[in-house]
Amino acid sequence: MIEMNTIYKSLVEIVDEEYVSNRKEDLYIYSQDPGMMEPHEPEYVVMPRTTEEVEKIAKLANDKKIPIVPVGGSLSLSGLVIPHHGGIVVDLKRMDQVLEVNEKSRYVIIEAGVTTGKLKAYLEKNHPDLRFSIPDAPPSATVVGNIVIHGQGRLTQQYGFNSDMVTGLEVVLPTGEVCKIGSGSVSPYWFSLAPLPDLAGLFLGWFGTTGIITKLGLKLYPKKKIRDIEVFVVEDPNLVPDVINRVTHTEMAEDIFIGAQPYPPVFKDIIMIGMLLTGDSEDEIEFKRKMIWDALRIHIDSKEGGFMMMTPSIKQDLLEMPTSSTTRFADVMKGGGFEYCGPIIPVEKFPEAFQKLLEITTKYGITYGNACRIIGRSHCMMFSFGYPFNRADPENVERTKSALHDTNVASLDIGGVPWKPEVPAQKMIMEKMDKNTLELMNRIKKVLDPNGIMNPGNWEVE
Repeated sequence: MIEMNTIYKSLVEIVDEEYVSNRKEDLYIYSQDPGMMEPHEPEYVVMPRTTEEVEKIAKLANDKKIPIVPVGGSLSLSGLVIPHHGGIVVDLKRMDQVLEVNEKSRYVIIEAGVTTGKLKAYLEKNHPDLRFSIPDAPPSATVVGNIVIHGQGRLTQQYGFNSDMVTGLEVVLPTGEVCKIGSGSVSPYWFSLAPLPDLAGLFLGWFGTTGIITKLGLKLYPKKKIRDIEVFVVEDPNLVPDVINRVTHTEMAEDIFIGAQPYPPVFKDIIMIGMLLTGDSEDEIEFKRKMIWDALRIHIDSKEGGFMMMTPSIKQDLLEMPTSSTTRFADVMKGGGFEYCGPIIPVEKFPEAFQKLLEITTKYGITYGNACRIIGRSHCMMFSFGYPFNRADPENVERTKSALHDTNVASLDIGGVPWKPEVPAQKMIMEKMDKNTLELMNRIKKVLDPNGIMNPGNWEVE
């Protein structure tokens, strides 16, 4: 107890008493996320405002060998910031400043607590000709949080994962040192990770087990004046890879996403492929639309697929950034529970993954929502198995947990890699991973985090 009091006082000295808590009600909030991973309470929650404060917290935790878990929006659903071994949760929400926008080189520098909603609003107000890749997540999700899990957004069909758009990082290492990654380590300008050794990979995809990102450089892109959408509908999942291949060949769509769900009944047994079109004139939009229609003419003429007529309200919903339809579907069971998992897969694996989704949901008697996003020019896709569940129904929760396990097994079996995997799925990945690769990951973690304090439980080699 004496040691606990000493740590609390040390945290108060770093950030002031207002921003430290060991109260039960606060610890409860940080013990879980909206998914179904088991909760674990931390001993303390601390909210730093500066990189210097994060540095001091990390040094304290390393000295005392206390687990430390960095938190953004806590919206991953897969328990990635649940403090599995207790310790200190470092909530970065007070670090929420947009520090710099370079209009000519098109990048922004932000602090770790900046949300997607805040950055979107900031750019719309101050730099209306620029935009970034917005994920389909609540506006309270942090930009850094999405980057750390290799998230996707509305520009990933053109430019790859959102993590591919990073131009620089500032990171507090587990031992307390502050490190800059990319051109910002040499120059006052955060324009690129290249041509230096790419050290950003030591922190992206590691779920906070190698350091705490405190600042991020991110590519911005021209914001077009007009946005429109076309939706192509098929019944046969085996047609989807060819449709995607033909559309991406035109290079006319800014974003391509796929959706399927049994509710409302009008959507049952159909697969919708949405293609976002952007341009600076109606002529440009019409040119892109014609190119896509021509590319899919073979499926239209064969009556295997066709473009869906949309009411203005449906089109408005589909053009939302981020879309709210995911949130509405998440509560379809009226129990407030939603879990989704799924792999990054080759595009040609869509039919097999879709069949697995139907088999699993039939096996466990649960409903589903399927959402996919094309990454790059059909280089791969994110395939989401979405399962709403009723938190108040223990039997329904258990069936959904079993479905989640089977989904991770199926994802690996078809040749995919589970995206933002929860701890059990991480273990499945590591069991299948090349052993020398796994050993390399282990060595990197030990070098960066010799005392094993950073978000322990994740990417943990037993």
